[in-house]
Amino acid sequence: MSPPEDTMTQSEAALAERLRLGDPEAVAELFDRHADRIHRHCFRLTADRADAEDATATTFLEVWRHRHRVQVHDGSLAPWLHGVATNVCRNLTRGRRRHLRAVARLTAPGDQPDHADRVGERLDTERRMRVVLDAVATLPPHERDVLALVVWSGLSYEAAAAALEVPVGTVRSRLSRARRRLTALAPTDAGGTP
Repeated sequence: MSPPEDTMTQSEAALAERLRLGDPEAVAELFDRHADRIHRHCFRLTADRADAEDATATTFLEVWRHRHRVQVHDGSLAPWLHGVATNVCRNLTRGRRRHLRAVARLTAPGDQPDHADRVGERLDTERRMRVVLDAVATLPPHERDVLALVVWSGLSYEAAAAALEVPVGTVRSRLSRARRRLTALAPTDAGGTP
C-alpha cells in the first residue's frame, strides 16, 4: 500500500531539501523512487535501450550536480526530473546526430556495419518505435517535448508546464497542435482511416 498523498508530498519536499543540502542518500532515494519512470521517458525519447540507460544515469548525475536548483511541483519532484531528463535526451540526440554525420564522412559506402546478429524481436520493437519517433521528429521541439511529457510520461498539464517552465495554456495548445500534425501524418489503412 502506498503512503497517503500528504505523506508523499511531505516526503518529496523533505527529500528535495535533503538533496539541496547535499545529502548523498537523498539522490539514492530519489533514484529508487523515480528511476523506472525516468528510464521509460528516456526510452520513449531515444527509442534505444542503451541510450535510455545512459540518459537515465546522466539525468541523476545532473540532478546531483544541480541539486541547488531542485524544484517541487504540487508536492512532487517528477516534473523537475522529467524536465532534466528531456534536456539530457535532447543533448544525447544532438550529439548522436553529430557523431553519425562525422562517421558518414569517414566510412566508405561498402563498410557499413552488419546488424544481422541483432535479436529479431528487439529490432521489430525498435523499428516500430522508430516509425513513431520519425513522425514525432517532424514536430517542432517545443511540441515534441510537450507530447513526450504529457502523452508518453503521463504528466498532468500542470506538471508538464512546470517541467518546461511555460504556462499551462501553452502546454495545452502545443499538445493540440502536435496531435493535429501527427494525425495528418498517420498512415491510412485499406479502409482509408488513419
